[in-house]
Amino acid sequence: MRLRGPSLFTIIFILAGLCIGDSSRASRDHGSNTAFQDGVAAQVMKIHDGDTLSVRIGGKTEKIRLIGIDAPEVGQRPWGEKAKRHLADLIGASDITIVTDVRKRDRYGRLLAYVWSTAGRLVNLEMVRDGYAVIYTVPPNVRHVDQLRAAQREAREKKRGIWAAGGLLESPRDYRAGHPR
Repeated sequence: MRLRGPSLFTIIFILAGLCIGDSSRASRDHGSNTAFQDGVAAQVMKIHDGDTLSVRIGGKTEKIRLIGIDAPEVGQRPWGEKAKRHLADLIGASDITIVTDVRKRDRYGRLLAYVWSTAGRLVNLEMVRDGYAVIYTVPPNVRHVDQLRAAQREAREKKRGIWAAGGLLESPRDYRAGHPR
């Protein structure tokens, strides 16, 4: 007996609905989607961990989750704190530019973004390249996935950060599974 899944038409229809719903929510929250896709200036308010920060955009505070990466949790000592410090070092307390991808928000309401430093560096990529995060791809947000994969390969080969001897023992995802909030 062969099980049949949803038709291609059904899948496309559902995905289109999700994209339209997500776009309308972003429009309500901040005006034009194009502005976020082209980049919006934001002021860093707080670094929560190696892949999450709070920023101020046009008078409103937003929690940002960096797209494409997963940094060690703060409880994953010592790597969680090291990742948090490294993110702070990369962006400092300066203004940054955020750029969204296809999906604007995660299930927790955080804005999903690529973060660019004032030095013009893609912070998401630097976190992986320097060995303080692993790639974490969640389609449809895949704009920089090839660069992130190459950066992770480089970090592993050069044994940087979590890839060094005595590095991270458990992936952030596995750690979260064993330590639910």
